[in-house]
Amino acid sequence: MNLEKVIFAFTIILALTVNFGFFIGEIDNPAHHHVYELYAAIFVNAVATILKFGDRSHIGAVLLATSLVAVIQLVTAAGVWGYAVHVAEIGLTSTVMASIVSLSGGAVVANTVSVALLTVEIVLLRR
Repeated sequence: MNLEKVIFAFTIILALTVNFGFFIGEIDNPAHHHVYELYAAIFVNAVATILKFGDRSHIGAVLLATSLVAVIQLVTAAGVWGYAVHVAEIGLTSTVMASIVSLSGGAVVANTVSVALLTVEIVLLRR
């Protein structure tokens, strides 16, 4: 068993599950979406992105692209959250929360594509 591949797959799957944990719930209810869960999703996705930099294959480039999309979506969601609460001081209204969760949903899709590509790569792996 290759420990590097285990850590790589673990991080990609963890990125999806943590992000999905933030995403699930009523879209406009701030009580269902905790800020620390969003930051955990950003952190794990950033780690997954860093791990994908070493792969020089075509599928590695696509994996990196999906990871970058997820990080951009999540950082934008955190930016919207911070802007609404600290700059505009409008708070977490249902509209703001729906925007944050929608951005997280885009990251869930990108993470799902990453896991699907990882699965395809494993299935096509020849021994």
